[in-house]
Amino acid sequence: MGLQVVGAGFGRTGTLSLKNALEKIGFGPCYHMMEVFPRPEHVAMWHRLAFENQIDWDVLFRDFRSTVDWPAARWWREIADHFPDAKVLLSVRDPEAWYKSMSDTIYPPMKHAAPESAPELVRMQNAMVRKAILAETFDNRFEDKAHAIEVFKRHIQEVRDMIDPARLLVFDVREGWGPLCRFLGVPVPNEPFPRLNDTASTQALINRMREAVKLG
Repeated sequence: MGLQVVGAGFGRTGTLSLKNALEKIGFGPCYHMMEVFPRPEHVAMWHRLAFENQIDWDVLFRDFRSTVDWPAARWWREIADHFPDAKVLLSVRDPEAWYKSMSDTIYPPMKHAAPESAPELVRMQNAMVRKAILAETFDNRFEDKAHAIEVFKRHIQEVRDMIDPARLLVFDVREGWGPLCRFLGVPVPNEPFPRLNDTASTQALINRMREAVKLG
């Protein structure tokens, strides 16, 4: 299939809304962290990438047309290089609001290592996330707010600097369908833009994904 859209934005920049939006306008399935948990083979592939630097992007994304969110956003450069015809979508958000959202949702469950008694799949996923996001992205200093926000801002600038402007859309989900649809050359849907990234729904999603892993 081949990716057509590479999401470079950090988690908690409206990525769940974007996943839903991209799927509604013909760029689905869209890869998001929620796609990792139910797929043991994907957990293994991401773990191998994080710890051994080995990956086959074509195999990983063979059933998908787009990506958003972590873990893919950690390797946005490599993915964008591997799929040179894909557009790059950089989701952004007010830095203070982003940091609070991270702190209230996905940071708490990943800041502690999984216990040895946890299923192997859970331990692999936890180790990958902690290495790729907490260690390599935030230098294990996420709780240093100033540092985390500086990393967030620097990431946005790096994407802007490295990607041809003709290939890049810097996008805040509050902008709605217009900029996204123009960028991808598709009609605007006759329905509201998805709004799925609130704290309560994300906390519920995290709990559902945890249960999926336990039951899988």
